[in-house]
Amino acid sequence: MKLEMICTGEEVLAGQIVDTNAAWLGNQLMDAGFEMQRRTTVGDRLTDLVEVFTERSQQADIILVNGGLGPTADDLSAQAMAAAMDVELVENALWLTTLESWFGERNIKLTQSNLKQTRLPAGAVMVDNPVGTACGFRVKYNRAWLFFTPGVPHEFKQMVSEQFIPFVRSQVKTQQAVKVTKLLTIGIGESDMAERLEHCDWPSGLTLGYRSYTPYLELKLIARDVDAQQCNVAIAQAKALLGDGFVAQDKNTLAAEVHRLLVNGSASLAVAESLTGGEICSQLVAFAGSSNYLKQGVVSYCNEAKISLLKVSSETIKADSEVSLACVAQMAIGATRCNELIQETDYAIATSGVAGPSGGSDTIPVGSVMIAVKANQRVYAQHIALSSRRSRSYIRELTVAVAFDMLRRAILGLHPIADYGYIKRVDTAVYALADFT
Repeated sequence: MKLEMICTGEEVLAGQIVDTNAAWLGNQLMDAGFEMQRRTTVGDRLTDLVEVFTERSQQADIILVNGGLGPTADDLSAQAMAAAMDVELVENALWLTTLESWFGERNIKLTQSNLKQTRLPAGAVMVDNPVGTACGFRVKYNRAWLFFTPGVPHEFKQMVSEQFIPFVRSQVKTQQAVKVTKLLTIGIGESDMAERLEHCDWPSGLTLGYRSYTPYLELKLIARDVDAQQCNVAIAQAKALLGDGFVAQDKNTLAAEVHRLLVNGSASLAVAESLTGGEICSQLVAFAGSSNYLKQGVVSYCNEAKISLLKVSSETIKADSEVSLACVAQMAIGATRCNELIQETDYAIATSGVAGPSGGSDTIPVGSVMIAVKANQRVYAQHIALSSRRSRSYIRELTVAVAFDMLRRAILGLHPIADYGYIKRVDTAVYALADFT
């Protein structure tokens, strides 16, 4: 079965907004065992829409059309579909009743612009939108079913999950069994990963896919009609070949993996951030239940805060600077003890460094990063050097990822400091808590 997507809108075509709906749909389809073969982007011009609908309907089996169902003059998807099919737009009585109720409950006048959203191509099947004023619809045209959804992300996602994917399943006569396993990595480049993996023997029916997004590289193992035992062997082989660069399975970020490891346990965490400015805490609190383990976080962006809040020794900063292994180790310890009302936490993370583009020196250049993790009555610290040609945001994002992975490894009983590949490690240190009392 050939699945496609048509994304509509001048703002999408011109790059004024990023089409996150398309990326999300691709992942959802893959997770459901389907693959999207093509995606087309078209603006809000009636003739272009008619042309694209006609052309792709002759090639695909199911097409999801996203956008162009709103009340404004540039929302032309329904009109274009009617023109392509050479039928009239017809008022849908069920959706008219829905809109009258929706607007009446809110004491808002129902205008002609809103009524436009009740008119669908003759013969179309209405698709309910439970969270918005624009209904979807589907029509059979040439060889394809065209399934129309609004562009508003939360409306689109609910309709895809509750209606589009079930519809796709209903149209499949013989569906391949597709299992997708996602292996998240850091510190491995695409060419390096390809060199490690693509010369190996993989089961027939298994293909490799790659997705790069800072600071991660995700490997997809796509198994079509491959039995479970072969899949498990292939996954284990891939993990072994990726080495320390493999950091999580079927998770989009290391924050998600750390949250999974901590949320249902009894361990607690404190965080001290300088270089990362609160991003570590921000990524964790995005997950419900993070209050079960995250006790406190301190953004100690200046030396005075490090000294007063985290009890970093002023002598350490004077002798070694705030961008040093000793300083970041003391920050980690201080994070667990800076609140006398909170019991010392099991784990702590601390970061410091120079993200640039200015602020570096000959001895501490831009890209110098110090990360420490407190675990099992020890503090493990490492100094990594990132290229000064990298952006400020890249340096901070990769620092967050490495910090999370150090914590992940500590939780799993592994040595917190790993060999990733292209991440250059300059120095390491292991401190006993007693070293700083």
